[in-house]
Amino acid sequence: MPRKKRTFPRRVEIFLEFLLFGVVVGVVEDLIAIAFATDARITWHVIAIAFIVAVPFAFLGEVIVDRKHIIPVIKKNHFFTNGDKKR
Repeated sequence: MPRKKRTFPRRVEIFLEFLLFGVVVGVVEDLIAIAFATDARITWHVIAIAFIVAVPFAFLGEVIVDRKHIIPVIKKNHFFTNGDKKR
């Protein structure tokens, strides 16, 4: 079955969905690290700082994951092949 070409709005929707998920997970993991590593109270100010720190990493993570040339590299990896080929 031929793959359908993704339209621009659909790609933006997927990008924003993963970006939002990355920001939420990043803020939660930052807050967990702050709670365990310090004795600081979790306030709105601390949440805002965790958000500011999480946004660039979520963006970079999404840009790296969305790159198309990574997939052929993964497919060429010998761990994902049948294993019967001789080198």
